[in-house]
Amino acid sequence: MTCDWTPLRDALAQCRRDGLAIPLWWRDDDAVAPTKALEQLQALAGELGLPIHLAIIPAQAQESLAEAVHGMIPVVHGWAHQDHSNPSEKKNEFQTPRPDATGETALALRGMCDLVGARLCPMFVPPWNRINSDVTQALAPQGYSTLSTFGPRAAAHAAPGLVQINTHIDPIWWKGSRDLIDPDALIAQTVDHLTARRRGTEDAREPLGLLTHHLVHTPAIWSFTRAFLHEMLSGGATPWAMENTE
Repeated sequence: MTCDWTPLRDALAQCRRDGLAIPLWWRDDDAVAPTKALEQLQALAGELGLPIHLAIIPAQAQESLAEAVHGMIPVVHGWAHQDHSNPSEKKNEFQTPRPDATGETALALRGMCDLVGARLCPMFVPPWNRINSDVTQALAPQGYSTLSTFGPRAAAHAAPGLVQINTHIDPIWWKGSRDLIDPDALIAQTVDHLTARRRGTEDAREPLGLLTHHLVHTPAIWSFTRAFLHEMLSGGATPWAMENTE
């Protein structure tokens, strides 16, 4: 993999000159069991010194995962990662209205508490990053503190008592080869986010998030992830973890 990191380095340098902090976080989705890919993810996080917020699918999670995620920050990834969309809609588990949706979010939180105990971060990550307002409003009363989807947040809170912390960069070309997106395009996307934060058109207080999916990573995706996070951290971004929100 070859790419030109100069635009990102320049953008990070401008943030430093402006005194703009860049909190950086990492969310990885779809964990269900201990795997070699999960071990590789954990090793990379340790190498970089950046915590992993591991989004676990409650209905599919194996008990053996509880021990495998030590050192990570477990969060709740929907309930069963089951598509409930209508034919004209994009895939989703919690966007298309249905009567049992909030029952599943409550069940998911209880199940994850049973699996990992006090290590659980009460963050809800809806599969496919889509959720409707009725489910969003129900999360905080159930015990969730945070909602995480994709893209710059419109507000610091998605609902009363529910902080919004999104991801912003996804290296996988989901609509194409499912391999790495053009690295220069990913660098340009990141530069755009940093520029928008400096100009005040995106919320600079929101941690800038990388979204990965360890189970489907190709060698190119692993390579980019390591290089990207190294560039961000060496350029002045600071590691962020969910416990920093209080």
